[in-house]
Amino acid sequence: MINENYRFFIIFCSLLLPIDTKAEVLSLDDALRATYSACIGIDSSLTDLKKMAGINTVVTGVGTGLGAGATIVGAKKANKDSELEEWERILNELIAKQEQHAVEYDKISIDDIPSAIATAQSNNKNAEEKVDELTKQSRQLGNWRTGLMAGNTATNIAGAIIAGNNKVNDDLQTQIDNCKLAVKNLRDSIMQAKFNGEDISEANEIADACKEYDYVDLSPINKKAKGAMISSIVGATTGLAGTITSAVANSEDIRKDEQAKQGQKTDEDWQKEKNINTAANILAGTSTVASGVATVFNATQISAIKKVAFVAEKCTRVLK
Repeated sequence: MINENYRFFIIFCSLLLPIDTKAEVLSLDDALRATYSACIGIDSSLTDLKKMAGINTVVTGVGTGLGAGATIVGAKKANKDSELEEWERILNELIAKQEQHAVEYDKISIDDIPSAIATAQSNNKNAEEKVDELTKQSRQLGNWRTGLMAGNTATNIAGAIIAGNNKVNDDLQTQIDNCKLAVKNLRDSIMQAKFNGEDISEANEIADACKEYDYVDLSPINKKAKGAMISSIVGATTGLAGTITSAVANSEDIRKDEQAKQGQKTDEDWQKEKNINTAANILAGTSTVASGVATVFNATQISAIKKVAFVAEKCTRVLK
């Protein structure tokens, strides 16, 4: 019975003994050196991210402008094509009418025949000149639209590449995590140094500035980068499709300008050309919207980076 009571007493006392589960507290100097090594350079990495986000904002902004230009040009081309279709119908009607009534000049006086012929020829010439003018303008607008969409596609591809790479990678995340741990250890060392009577003013300043890493949120940076990348990919895809469609719409196989002048272009041909041009214009508009969305994501990513960069700059300033 005595042995059992003694054993219980020993176990009870052992439970009251303090158990040190903490790691060894570093000296203040060692903790300061560790904090410097862990935290220095983070601001440089964030500056690079902010710089690239700014560049990408410009790139996708240019793409948005090119896409908008292609959309506007496409709308102008649609109006020109409608006008051209009408004038080509007028020309064909004049030619058909002249051929039909050429044999009917005997119904008018001989003196009036030259005047009638001249009037008919003048009407035909005016219509032909108008058709040629509108055809040239339509072709030119079609080429501009294709070129603008090609430029939009190129900027969207560049934007997707930049956005895909412009994010917080594992190395930077690890460095920030190491900095936060180093600051925590520094605060433990400060408590010990204060107990020992050492000067802790500089260490306190560093700990107060760098502890704000505990409150930063890095996830918005990568979310914005992903959003910009996806939008740019959509813009590049629709832009490429629009470029090809625009080029096809402006090709002779679709336009059939010569056949139109000879009255051989059917209503089905006109409708087919109109449908392809409409598709090109829709793709131009879609690509423009995608570029615009990517621009917004890039701009907001800059804002997200700035919030973290403010902490990094403050911490680096006191470390130096």
